[in-house]
Amino acid sequence: GEKQLSLEVGDTVHIQEGEWKNKLSSQFSKITKVSEFVQFSSMCVCDSRDEEVVMSTEMPLVKEVTTTLREWGSIWKQLFVANKEGRVKQVQRLMWELMEWRSQLLSGTLPSDEFKELKQKVTSKIDYGNKILELDQVVRDEDGNILDPERASVISLFRAHEEATAKINERIKEEQKDMARIQSSPTHSLYVFVRNFVCRIGEDSELFMSLYDPIKQCIISENYLIRWGKEGFPKEIDLLNNLKVVFTDLGNKDLSREKIYLICQIVRVGRMDLRMDKKYTQGLRRPFGVAVMDISDIIKGKIECDEEKQFFIPFFPYVLFSSCVPPPLPLSCLFFSIRLVNFPPYNSISNIIFSLSNPPGLWVTMKALVGDIVQIRKEYPHLVDRSTVVARKLGFPEIIMPGDVRNDIYLTLQAGDFDKYNKTTQKTVEVIMWVCDEEGKVIQNSICLGAGDKAVSEYRSVIYYQIKQPRWMETFKVAVPLEEMHRIHLRFMFRHRSSHESKDKSEKNFAMAFVRLMKEDGTVLQDGLHDLVVFKGDSKRMEDVSSYLSLPSTRHHHGDPHKGATVSRSSSSLSGSGGGLSVSSRDSFSISTLVCSTKLTQNVGLLGLLKWRTRPELLKGNLEKLKIIDGEEVVKFLQDTLDALFNIMMEHSQTDDYDILVFDALIYIIGLIADRKFQHFNTVLEAYIKQHFSATLAYKKLMSVLKRYLDVSSRGEQCEPILRTLKALEYIFKFIVRSQCRDVLLPMMLRELSGALASMADGPHDERRNSLELLNNILEVLSRDNVGETFQHIQDIVVSLLRIINRTVITMGREHALISRVVACMTAILSQMDDRHYDTYIETFTVPDLDFLMESFILFKDQIGKHVYPSDWMAMIMVQNRVFLRAINTYADTMNQKFLSNDDFEVQLWNNYFHLAVAFITQESLQLQHFSPTKRNKILAKYGDMRSLIGFAIRDIWYKLGSHKICFIPGMVGPILEMTLIPEEELRRATIPIFFDMITCEHAQFGNFHKFENEIILKLDHEVEGGGGDERYIVHFLLAFENVTLNTCHKFLSNKPQVQHFVSLVKGLLIRLLDYRTVMSDDSRNNRMSCTVNLLGENYTEAAYTLLLHSRLLKWSDDMCSPQFELHGSQTQRQLKETLYDTIIDYFDKGKMWEEAITLCKELAEQYENEIFDYELLSKRLFYENIMKILRPKPDYFAVGYYGQGYPPFLRNKVFIHRGKEYERREDFQNQLMSQFPSSVRLNTTTMPGDDIRNSPLQYIQCFTVQPVLEIPPRLKNKPVPDQIINFYKSNYVQRFHYSRPVRKGPVDPNNEFASMWIERTTFTTVYKLPGILRWFETTLSPLENAIETMDSTNDKILTMINQYQADWSLPINPLSMLLNGIVDPAVMGGFAKYEKAFFTEEYTQQHPEDRDKLLRLKDLIAWQIPLLGGGISLHGKRVTDDLRPFHERMEECFKQLKKKVEKEYGVRELPDLDERKSTRPRSMLRSIRQSIISISSLQGSECGTPTKSQADR
Repeated sequence: GEKQLSLEVGDTVHIQEGEWKNKLSSQFSKITKVSEFVQFSSMCVCDSRDEEVVMSTEMPLVKEVTTTLREWGSIWKQLFVANKEGRVKQVQRLMWELMEWRSQLLSGTLPSDEFKELKQKVTSKIDYGNKILELDQVVRDEDGNILDPERASVISLFRAHEEATAKINERIKEEQKDMARIQSSPTHSLYVFVRNFVCRIGEDSELFMSLYDPIKQCIISENYLIRWGKEGFPKEIDLLNNLKVVFTDLGNKDLSREKIYLICQIVRVGRMDLRMDKKYTQGLRRPFGVAVMDISDIIKGKIECDEEKQFFIPFFPYVLFSSCVPPPLPLSCLFFSIRLVNFPPYNSISNIIFSLSNPPGLWVTMKALVGDIVQIRKEYPHLVDRSTVVARKLGFPEIIMPGDVRNDIYLTLQAGDFDKYNKTTQKTVEVIMWVCDEEGKVIQNSICLGAGDKAVSEYRSVIYYQIKQPRWMETFKVAVPLEEMHRIHLRFMFRHRSSHESKDKSEKNFAMAFVRLMKEDGTVLQDGLHDLVVFKGDSKRMEDVSSYLSLPSTRHHHGDPHKGATVSRSSSSLSGSGGGLSVSSRDSFSISTLVCSTKLTQNVGLLGLLKWRTRPELLKGNLEKLKIIDGEEVVKFLQDTLDALFNIMMEHSQTDDYDILVFDALIYIIGLIADRKFQHFNTVLEAYIKQHFSATLAYKKLMSVLKRYLDVSSRGEQCEPILRTLKALEYIFKFIVRSQCRDVLLPMMLRELSGALASMADGPHDERRNSLELLNNILEVLSRDNVGETFQHIQDIVVSLLRIINRTVITMGREHALISRVVACMTAILSQMDDRHYDTYIETFTVPDLDFLMESFILFKDQIGKHVYPSDWMAMIMVQNRVFLRAINTYADTMNQKFLSNDDFEVQLWNNYFHLAVAFITQESLQLQHFSPTKRNKILAKYGDMRSLIGFAIRDIWYKLGSHKICFIPGMVGPILEMTLIPEEELRRATIPIFFDMITCEHAQFGNFHKFENEIILKLDHEVEGGGGDERYIVHFLLAFENVTLNTCHKFLSNKPQVQHFVSLVKGLLIRLLDYRTVMSDDSRNNRMSCTVNLLGENYTEAAYTLLLHSRLLKWSDDMCSPQFELHGSQTQRQLKETLYDTIIDYFDKGKMWEEAITLCKELAEQYENEIFDYELLSKRLFYENIMKILRPKPDYFAVGYYGQGYPPFLRNKVFIHRGKEYERREDFQNQLMSQFPSSVRLNTTTMPGDDIRNSPLQYIQCFTVQPVLEIPPRLKNKPVPDQIINFYKSNYVQRFHYSRPVRKGPVDPNNEFASMWIERTTFTTVYKLPGILRWFETTLSPLENAIETMDSTNDKILTMINQYQADWSLPINPLSMLLNGIVDPAVMGGFAKYEKAFFTEEYTQQHPEDRDKLLRLKDLIAWQIPLLGGGISLHGKRVTDDLRPFHERMEECFKQLKKKVEKEYGVRELPDLDERKSTRPRSMLRSIRQSIISISSLQGSECGTPTKSQADR
């Protein structure tokens, strides 16, 4: 027929111009909806490794998702088949997400910011999925693109793998904690879009939104302030539908908070009470209520939020709490009490609010974003633009980047306590605050009430009506120019507010307080709570700065509360103040402050360093103090501190007075950043070096101090800073390199590194690690494209360090923590060497220097045999292989030139080379046949098949060895065999002929090839059992033999019988070894035995037979066991055999194979009685009673045929007999069978399939039930054996099995179908009674024979059941009732009346004279059925209950009629009284009956001979 392509869904086909394209176009035109099945896309053809590669032009990320889904899909199916339900669901969920995101990527409609976000999610999901599925790790650049090993340096690739591993492991930990969010960034943000505020207030209001920690009960972000108009929309109409805010600067510590709430405090601005009219005081800020929502899952990434999804945040009025939580809470704490308070009945105001059709509250959309404000503006421009308000965290972010200048002071009004003095009611206090200079002038626009609001000059607090102890908890920001900070103070005025406007206007400020923002020592106000002194006096005096600024502003709470403040507790004038103000001892007022400034410090020592020019005489002390300053304070001012240090260094360039102090300070800062607590500041330091560092001559100072420390240390003298210096070397050298002095610096570093690496194996860990990091940094810098000419620098590194590093790798243990870094350094050096480097280095080789080659080969072989990298670092391993391959081939060329001649030939060197090359070819990471198609294609596209390259090199070098070949026979037979067994066609064709060349060499030398023959047979057994070789190998081996015999050099091979015998021997051995391996590697225990498999009793029987084979290797002697037989220490053969027998007997007992157990017990008894005389043991292990009293269910047997070429050879087109489990149905057995071969097709017929199925490439299974044929052991024949014993042999020790099916022959009699019903019987015979290969043959069974067999089976059933009911009177009566009634009142097949009509006729006798004996046998069986039925009915009558008595009586009536008819026609048969008993065991039948039953059970006898009643009486 026409050529066809076999494709699966998702396969890609490249259609070239020509016949195929025309055909496909014409075929597709016939499909009405071709777009539903086939998608056309453009492709490009690229040259890769000298081959044309067809690639889709779709974006790389889409291609990666596609290949990932295919690979995961294949694994997903395997997980499903393996019944790993949990992992199946997990992978299914991952695949659904990737498919959804792939659709979004293909849509092409995503904005750039959304595309970047989606790309991050996709790559993270792929990396996570690959890790949990144990696939290769994908390393990426900072943009999420797959890192190209061709363009990345070895060190970059190594570091990328380390970083990727760390990220994925962290991601898996988060996944296990249900943390789906990727915490790759130390900064997080929350985007909130306020859609609407639904609440009819009737006055203007202020909405303060912020993030809140309910556990610590503190606000953690700035407020976002929305001024809402009484009309129901923002007061600034431009903000309508544009109320967007980003809460940023959140760190991982914030995300780890147990709970985070989004709260909104609502303050109305208007009258004291809403019920008052407009004549009353206006413009008062009054608490109105709060809205609150738990956003923990959203901000932590547990819930993915679409920016269009709206959330409703319910509103809770302040009036609901004002009467039930004394004292009234501030708004920011109201929501915490929502869960604690039972709301009172709504008052009129709340009733008005909640009676609306829409409940009051906020409608918002939210989305968690990753990154700081700069990142999210770049990545989410559709959400966050320049108009989006930014609400920063109250405090510093976890990372303060250079250039992030901040000078904010957050002030929180905490609480107050104000006496009413001469008033009858408590004061209604309002706090007013200004920012003033030292002259009392108000600094304009220096107060910010919330993000998104304009700065104001005056702050007025919320008013709580007639409250003695108001708690405000209002936070706002004070922002003033840095240069004015030392002149600034905050002034607070306290005023009583009245509801009546006229009275309110007459009220004056009754008290004041103040606080300076900077101390006299130049440090800023400390963070925390400040209890301010409340002053009273004349209103004008309180506004006069000269009357209070010299007074103490805070109360001290240690010892005397006012010690040092000269503040009296009485309301008297301050001592010596002269200002006319007095301290109010009955009033108090507290605030708290938080300074977030990158320019203002609260540390005196750090301030002195940053402003060193103002007090240069203190510089030395300030530099020394730096090391005792808290690290958090230092990293806040990292850029300013570094600038100060390098300025000190540069401004003192002519002297070294401060060099060591500055260097030590720099080391201290670098050490801080290396601390895990501040590790996120690595990026800050990197950014500083690249963008802000400008001290171009700093390298001289740094190198001078570094050299001084190294010199002291190298002399063995004490050098305390050396360890910290080595830890900081990476950044020290980055500062130095930034100063452009590589030519000067590199030789010095190489000298130091040479010594450090030489002692790498036993030096201090930190020093070794730092030395390696330094070398890594040097190699990384030299690998870049923009660093100028590097040839000589690389050459210097090769000459100085290559051999030292090689020896370090050899001597360093594989478990050493730094081994992977050392190997990465070595690989990087080899990678960066070009041909000139190799040539220059190799030119120095002499014969004595071949040690380097020896070392290199040993080193490479060791690294190839067991990689130092994790197995999923595929890219790193393949790059290392490519580097090693180039080095091996280069060294091999050198060996060809220098060490191949007779004078210079080095056997050991060449032997090392061959073993290395074979180890390279056979390493697991290059065995493409074991990989998934996706991984295999990736490797081939990027690296090619490196096995072929070095395989061809081995072949070429072998043929160059000439007379030296004999030195490697038989030593190289095994390695070459291991190489040729790799299933790579070209490699096999190239290397298998080497074997026949070895035969030729050995034959020419010794006249035979015994060494080669013995070695290859020995190794072949080992290698094939280990997984090498396949059926194609046999073909290649025979073809290679044919080809070499045509070569004149090997002509003798074709004429040597021993050679031909050898080839036949190898062929036969391979076939058997492959079959054996297939059986042993099969997952199904059934398929490990080409025989009848006993699955009874948890396979205890099979285990017993297996141990029995082992025990037969032992003797009943006191000789000691050889080591391979010892179980528990030293044992004699007798002891071990007895132990095995005990175990075997126990297993036979569990498998109910007591007959076998008895045999072993007898053998043990012989030993106990005659050898070791242990009579106590002699009495144990008797199973006879079990045989007689315990019921053993008969298992079913099933014939299973495996047809088709899709099966392995040992199953292909063969039939096996399987033994089922207890009570196992054929349907259950067949389902289990199909689960082992899920791709097989079930055959529903029982006839032998034809050649079309046998030769099909598919798998077919045929399964049906067969009947075992009883074979009574000779010792039991013609003896009165109880049924319990006979029944065992009906299903055990069987070798023949029957399958019968009805067939029609001749005309069909409509009145008696049985007359034309033939039975086709197939007999299966196993080779062994226990597991073995099967054979089958077919016989036919006539209708008469079928009738005889049926009658015989029925009689046997009656007899067996009578025995059972005699033995156990507790058995239920129903089975016996059904059996007897079915015979005496037949309803199936017409009973034996149909037999009479079919066979007992004159016509049948004339047509079938040969059936005379069979007719007599059938009549005899019918006659014997009557006494059996009589015995059964008699037994039934004794057991029947009263309610079944009518049933029994009718059955007796039917039996009487049946008995009368049968005895008249076929004679009388009688049984003795079934109640007679000769022993305690139940009697099954009389001896004569047993003999009769035995005789009629066999179809092989020719005469009936069954006695009638008269004969029995004789």
